[in-house]
Amino acid sequence: MLGAMLAILSAASFAATNAVGRRGVVTGTPAQGMVLSNPVGVLCFVVVAALSGVIVRIGEFPPVAAAWMAAVGVLHFVVGRYANFRANQCAGTNLTAPVMQLNSVVTLILAVAVLREPCTVLQVVGGVAMVSGAFITQRQQIAASGAQVAFSPRVAEGVLFALLAALAYGTSPIMTRTALQSTGPSGAILGGLIAYGAATAAVTVMVLSWTSLRRNVLSVKRDSIGWFVSSGVLVAMAQGFLYAALSVAPILVVAPLLQLSLVFRFFFAMWLNPEHEVFGVTVVVGTVISILGACAVAIDTGLLVEALAVPESMARLLRWRI
Repeated sequence: MLGAMLAILSAASFAATNAVGRRGVVTGTPAQGMVLSNPVGVLCFVVVAALSGVIVRIGEFPPVAAAWMAAVGVLHFVVGRYANFRANQCAGTNLTAPVMQLNSVVTLILAVAVLREPCTVLQVVGGVAMVSGAFITQRQQIAASGAQVAFSPRVAEGVLFALLAALAYGTSPIMTRTALQSTGPSGAILGGLIAYGAATAAVTVMVLSWTSLRRNVLSVKRDSIGWFVSSGVLVAMAQGFLYAALSVAPILVVAPLLQLSLVFRFFFAMWLNPEHEVFGVTVVVGTVISILGACAVAIDTGLLVEALAVPESMARLLRWRI
């Protein structure tokens, strides 16, 4: 139960950070968002680690786990975050979010292949539904959506970067679970601090050694700074909830519940970015199908079979595990 609650809080926080980040790239760039949001995450985790008292135990954090979390930081907060901002800038969150949520399919495959966690037929069906929902959202006709969209979506580019973000975001939970499964909830705070520290160090090296990137970051507009900083705070909260959830619950419980961010993202988009998103029936249908797929992945097959009194032949099929 605790792991599920933490995963839902993480989903809501991820949705908020995407909406805020989308607003930031209206006047800013994906590189600016990636660079400015990472140090904010470090500060957030330093404060939490200090207030909780776990910062004094950082020397006790297992070196192998620290190496895993450093790799998570670079993959998730540098590669994944840049791709996320770029996808949102190109096509908005409503079109790219269902594609980006395919990270759970990546995680599902890796959880079975790497961590040997069981996968049922129902979870496979759910994964297929999520992929289908992602494709359906891309069929939304912009001119017929009925929305006063203030931008022209570059759908192909947005989908490409959304897929890259999905690969990065889908792989990092496997690495995180490997690192934190024996550290407990408090280890999630230190793990997050290490991940953010590694990402910030990597970004600093990039800015110092890459002239065009440095110029890009230094040219950031004042309007964008507030949105990017807010995005950094929100995503730090989201990651904190996620790491805590992964430290107490299996990936196949946590990852599907994160897909609820699709619901939260839709409402945050309507609230913060009504003129910078694509709305329409097709987007809603695709999103709902993706959510149903996520629920199918999350539901315990045994409980479902008992609750619905499924015939034995069907029950055997549903209980079959990979």
